[in-house]
Amino acid sequence: MIAQYGYVALFGLLALGIVGLPVPDEILMTTVGSLASMGVLSYSMSFVVCYLGAMTGMIVSYTLGRKVGKPVLYRVGKWVKLSPSRLEKAEGWFHKYGLWTVAFGYYVPGVRHFTCYLAGVSGVGFWRYLLYAGTGALIWVFSFLTLGHLIGENAPALLNLIHKYMGISIAVLLVILGIVVYWYIRRRKKAVS
Repeated sequence: MIAQYGYVALFGLLALGIVGLPVPDEILMTTVGSLASMGVLSYSMSFVVCYLGAMTGMIVSYTLGRKVGKPVLYRVGKWVKLSPSRLEKAEGWFHKYGLWTVAFGYYVPGVRHFTCYLAGVSGVGFWRYLLYAGTGALIWVFSFLTLGHLIGENAPALLNLIHKYMGISIAVLLVILGIVVYWYIRRRKKAVS
């Protein structure tokens, strides 16, 4: 879609992804950053379009939360990744951390989609919401676009390193995986006790 429709598709996909449709936002922005490093797209234009798309999605979500409230979210939410368990989790974060959840919820899969709705449902003032949402979107978009740009720019060198150190890379990944599994099992045992 990006190849065919360019920045219009990028804007639309990010806006819809923030509202809750299944769009891989981070992968999309990383790919766009990589394309910008190759000169296919402009980095600065991509940044502006991604930011505006994210903010449009955030404003739509906030407005829906404000107008339709939580009961409709429970009924309609299943169609846009808003399950009741995810909604409760995000609501807990929102009550605990307030609008900071909106700013940093971008980085937590499944939470990003709910925080905007919850801000609207909670009756947070629009300009105050916009300040937190805008700051979070700015950091989020910059992070993933820049990551994609750096990967795209250095892809040949990275592939060469991966090929050269494949055995070591696999060993390191297996050790990390082992630590994560051990930590998870240990945590589950503590929870059961």
